[in-house]
Amino acid sequence: MQQTQGSGGILLVDKPGGVTSHDIVARARRALGTRKIGHAGTLDPMATGLLVLGVGHSTRLLTYVVGLDKTYEATIRLGVATDSDDADGVETARTDAGGVADEAIHRGIRSLTGAFSQVPSTVSAIKVGGRRAYDLARAGEQVELKAREVVISRFDVRGIRRGDGVVDVDVVVDCSSGTYIRALARDLGADLGVGGHLIALRRTRIGPFEVADAVTELTPDAPLQDAADVAASLLGAFPVTADEARDLRHGKRLLGAVDRLQTETPAAIAPDGTLIGIVGRRGDDVKSLMNMPEEQP
Repeated sequence: MQQTQGSGGILLVDKPGGVTSHDIVARARRALGTRKIGHAGTLDPMATGLLVLGVGHSTRLLTYVVGLDKTYEATIRLGVATDSDDADGVETARTDAGGVADEAIHRGIRSLTGAFSQVPSTVSAIKVGGRRAYDLARAGEQVELKAREVVISRFDVRGIRRGDGVVDVDVVVDCSSGTYIRALARDLGADLGVGGHLIALRRTRIGPFEVADAVTELTPDAPLQDAADVAASLLGAFPVTADEARDLRHGKRLLGAVDRLQTETPAAIAPDGTLIGIVGRRGDDVKSLMNMPEEQP
């Protein structure tokens, strides 16, 4: 179901290269005529692909999107390292990678598959002492980021191309939220002893959202996905009566309703299909964890 801009919703955008995620949000605000727009998951300027935007009250749903797993298509260049681990950075080392065998590349990729600790790229949006790591790095300050647990469920090679002492490896990656594909390129190059960085990155999926369904142009009539449909698909549905919807909006618990919960934190849906909010268990009762503001006529 699509939803009109007046009541908000979820907008899928195919971000082009050379612009920031904030640039896309600013364009969407102008196109849709509202300031209340946010996104779930930043893409670097060089990257393209799927951005999930929340419009209006649906920005409240973005917290449930950020942690979803993702799919990327990428190209790793072996033989050159950069200070940002991608093509936007300054070259820091160059090593002839022509002698790296295909099997060594596949072996290195297998070692970076599964669950392991990854140190994020220095030039990242992670905050250190209240400041973004990339701001600290660009100011010449030393940045040490803590390793984080990530899960790479798929890391497949789509092609290997050689020339001029470098090897370009086309890959597709399914990964948990918080994974840095740039760091995978860096670590693969380091493991092979030749250095590596990312020269292309495209996000094609976030949870159930696909880039094939995203718009490439932001216009006033851009199609928004209905907040209730999105919340139910992500969290499961919890149908409520009109009286129960009113009680939840007023902060009241639904007494003895816990047996009706099919998931841990489902979306409460009113009889008319409106998203009331997200609910959860409190003893034998069901209480609201997040309410959507009631639309005014």
